[in-house]
Amino acid sequence: MAALFTKFRAFFLFLLFLSFALQVVSGDDSQCVTESTHGCHDKSEALKLNLIAIAAILIFSIVGVCLPLFTRSIPALNPSSKSFSIIKAFASGVILATGYMHVLPDSFACLQSDCLPPHPWKKFPFSTFVAMLSALLTLMLDSLAMSYHTAKPKTHADFGSSSDLKEAAVTTELNTTAGNGESVHDESHFKLLRHRVVAQVLEVGIVVHSVVIGLSLGASHNPCMIRPLIIAMCFHQFFEGMGLGGCILQADYKLKMNTIMVFFFSFTTPFGIALGLCLSNVYSENSPIALIVVGVLDAASAGILNYMALVNLLAVDFMGSKLQQNVKLQMLAFLAVLLGAGGMSLLAKWA
Repeated sequence: MAALFTKFRAFFLFLLFLSFALQVVSGDDSQCVTESTHGCHDKSEALKLNLIAIAAILIFSIVGVCLPLFTRSIPALNPSSKSFSIIKAFASGVILATGYMHVLPDSFACLQSDCLPPHPWKKFPFSTFVAMLSALLTLMLDSLAMSYHTAKPKTHADFGSSSDLKEAAVTTELNTTAGNGESVHDESHFKLLRHRVVAQVLEVGIVVHSVVIGLSLGASHNPCMIRPLIIAMCFHQFFEGMGLGGCILQADYKLKMNTIMVFFFSFTTPFGIALGLCLSNVYSENSPIALIVVGVLDAASAGILNYMALVNLLAVDFMGSKLQQNVKLQMLAFLAVLLGAGGMSLLAKWA
């Protein structure tokens, strides 16, 4: 199953790199001058700011995604604690707002740009159409993944072994009868698989958008746009990393898999910025090819993030027994969602 999601992520990155290659071949003939290309323009200053952005965003990304993992030993931040539910609700709100307020509007800006012909790009809402298809595809992968492991409950090599799962099995054997114990063990096992599917699919959506926005930032020669964007992106990566880190924590991976997932999240935006710097002389963000490919990737990423935030994060927690049996905790979690979504929505003013 891990191989399936690796291929899924690689497919999106392949589309992005294909857009770079096509843009290089197309040359300057396809460039389009818009109002945004005028005004503040300083290539040397933009280079300095982008180098600062690589370091700053990398640090904030690592801290954000690793914070939930390193605080596991703190009782108040244990996945079973009430405070963890509130923190996770806040992070889920951040991810939800990222899809609706950042990624999807970027797709609209690309696919409805004046640099694209009115027909068909302004005659049909391609951004929401692709986002819808992406959400449905995510649902399909989500469902197939669980069906596969439900049909073969002992097949979980792709996910690695879990110390917590072994402990749960021992506890079950000591405290329940054999038949009932097997049932509880299977339920714990499928629940663990569910957390792992959620963590991997969520990272796919985040990684795709991170590379796209990093590319745009690195290829820009506009310091007036880059300065506020660095601050906004640092906060964005920090809180989004906390959301992903919480999912990775619940997935209970071993050190190797944790390291891989942390690496992909932390380095994709800095990598996108570095790639944008390297291609800044040949890559035109206003070329039709770049606008279409980036717009489609953003829409697909938005569909994944919105589905994951609503279905696999918020709905699961708010309909779960922990919040359903505690109205006060449920209200606090809902307030945390509003704060997370509201704060990330406010950042849309600058990024």
